[in-house]
Parts: sequence; structure tokens; C-alpha cells
Amino acid sequence: MLNNQSNKLLDLVRKPILTDKSTRMLEENQYSFAVTKNAKKDEIKEAIEYIFSVKVIKVNTMNMPIRKRTVGKFAGTKPQYKKAIIKLASGDKINLFPED
Repeated sequence: MLNNQSNKLLDLVRKPILTDKSTRMLEENQYSFAVTKNAKKDEIKEAIEYIFSVKVIKVNTMNMPIRKRTVGKFAGTKPQYKKAIIKLASGDKINLFPED
């Protein structure tokens, strides 16, 4: 059973963000993740190093705004979230696309 600190680290990182820009950033060894709103940079660094067993060089964070979307006649919003861009050491990689 995981201890409380490990559970907190696992809960900080929600999901990877895979867009055209983020896949181009993979060549520069940078990865994008959606994280919890109250996550701090040092906590994100510790969580990524714990989950993926890699060495994190740099963490950039940004709060993404609420976006309005319309599908047909229905209008809605995409929620606000916090995004973290992680730069890894030159020898490390995170396998986001597992090969079977």
C-alpha cells in the first residue's frame, strides 16, 4: 500500500496533453501535462520524477483560460486547467506512445 506522500504525488499529474505543438516539443525533450490547480513547480517536479523515474531539469506552468465552444446550436465552455511543461535531462524519455 502506498503512503500518503506517494498518493499525493500521483494525484498531482492528471493526464498528458497531446497536441500538434506538444508533439513537436517532444523532439526537444519537453512534455506537457495537465496538473491540479494548486500544484506548485517543486511538487510537479517531484511527482514526475517519482512516477516516470526520470530527471527533470525545468518546470514551466501556466493557467489555461476558460474557452467558449459551440457545437451546432449548443453553446458551452471548456474548463480552466493548469498546464505544466516539463523539460527532462538529455538521456531521459517518457514513453507516451507504448508499442505493443
